[in-house]
Amino acid sequence: MDKNEMKVIFDSCSENESFARMVISAFVARLDPTLEELADIKTAVSEAVTNSIIHGYGRASGNIEMRGRIDGREVSVEILDFGVGIEDIEKAMEPMFTTRPDIDRSGMGFAFMEAFMDDLKVESEPGKGTRIIMKKRLGVV
Repeated sequence: MDKNEMKVIFDSCSENESFARMVISAFVARLDPTLEELADIKTAVSEAVTNSIIHGYGRASGNIEMRGRIDGREVSVEILDFGVGIEDIEKAMEPMFTTRPDIDRSGMGFAFMEAFMDDLKVESEPGKGTRIIMKKRLGVV
């Protein structure tokens, strides 16, 4: 079986960030990733989910949807929220930029996602939410 898909929906509470990390770990485990590959995926997922919780919903609550797909040795992960959205994606992706300096955010979330994954795409519409699509090819030297 070279293809597999999953979808999980969870509340936008900070405790679910570790839940998302565990779900994606279990999902990609059958590909026998290296510890480094697994850590990269988990870190990127953690950053994306944390962004949804802190920036997408702020003090409000809502759902976060995580979709995973395996196609051969490529893992795709989508994190979707239905929060406030991003007005300027290009600006938001600049290292050190944060909309929440009041809670000591470093502004490195997107930079970490880009560094740890092979591909990153961000789609967002103000008032409707954000979709982050990340891909990682396993076993690529």
